[in-house]
Amino acid sequence: MITTEQVKKLRDKTQAPVMEVKRALEETKGNEEEAKKILTEKALARAEKKKERTAGDGMIFSYVHSGGKVGVLLDLRCETDFVARTEVFQNLGKELCLQIASMDPQSTENLLEQEYVRDPEKKVSDLIGEAAGTLGENVRIEGFTRYEI
Repeated sequence: MITTEQVKKLRDKTQAPVMEVKRALEETKGNEEEAKKILTEKALARAEKKKERTAGDGMIFSYVHSGGKVGVLLDLRCETDFVARTEVFQNLGKELCLQIASMDPQSTENLLEQEYVRDPEKKVSDLIGEAAGTLGENVRIEGFTRYEI
């Protein structure tokens, strides 16, 4: 029997729809890690379907590393201003800025293929795909600039 506490806990971690979380937990007989993998796969599949849609809105993110020697500007796009203001999108922008500051990618393609610094089992493209699946919109990096003194 899956409890509401289990559903709430996993939903807070994944931001996936409640019924999807419940089904994933039921399918894995309450195994949170396995359910999380299922939810990630579903989010990536949803994101793949949305890749061709126009991402004409978004936000510019900035980050300056302590000491002021490294800085990043990131143009992260989505389809609507509503999604651009969400916590998921905001957190994604911050995480991508940190990734760029720490790993110094030479291009967007290079960035997307990098291991995510907070979870080396994921690529940056997976991180974006998960966010896109959660948000229900196409999310993409339009461009970035990294400065270093």
